[in-house]
Order: sequence, then C-alpha cells, then structure tokens
Amino acid sequence: MRRIETDELRRLLDRGEDVVLVNVLTPEMFEQEHIPGSHNVPANDRDLVGEVERLAGRKDRRVVVYCSGPRCQASPAVAHRLEHAGFSNVLHYAGGMEQWKAAGYDVAHGASAPTG
Repeated sequence: MRRIETDELRRLLDRGEDVVLVNVLTPEMFEQEHIPGSHNVPANDRDLVGEVERLAGRKDRRVVVYCSGPRCQASPAVAHRLEHAGFSNVLHYAGGMEQWKAAGYDVAHGASAPTG
C-alpha cells in the first residue's frame, strides 16, 4: 500500500484521474463531511471488499481510502484488507478529513456520491 499526500490527491481529483475515493467512516460521520466525490464504505461493513469491488468495477483500478485523520486506524486497516483481497492499486490517504480541511479544500455534506 502506498501513501498519498493531500496535494497529490488534490491533483488527481483536479485532473479527473480514474480513481475511486472511499471514505471508511460511519455513515453518520460521512454525512457530516467528506471529500467531494467520495463513496462511503464503512470499515466495519460486512461486505467491504465486495462493495469496493462493485464501486471500482475491477481490482486493478486505483482506489484511495481515507478516514478522519492521521491518528485514525480505520483506513490503513481497510487498505491492507483490500490488498489482501487482491486489489493491486490501493492508496492510503493518511491525512484524511483533518488534513484535507486544514489545506482549505472543499468539503461535501450529505449522502454518498452516486455510483456509476
């Protein structure tokens, strides 16, 4: 698993790169705030791997997982779980919401991004 930093993630999103952005926090926390374009697949979801595979469409697609911030252990655990399940292009955004907001980037609110 490779770590991705705030500015690198911003550049990927700004360029419209092919990436599935996954917030692994609870649905309640996701609805309060998330990075625009994120999908919510909570770390404790019983079918986490299946949900991410459904969103990604294939296991070699770039998937970025994140949670609340550098001290949150949910996203690195999910990244390892996805790699163990055969995902080959998993990136961990350790900065999470904490560093995203500190950088002054937009935050979305409400339900998960539409799939497609």
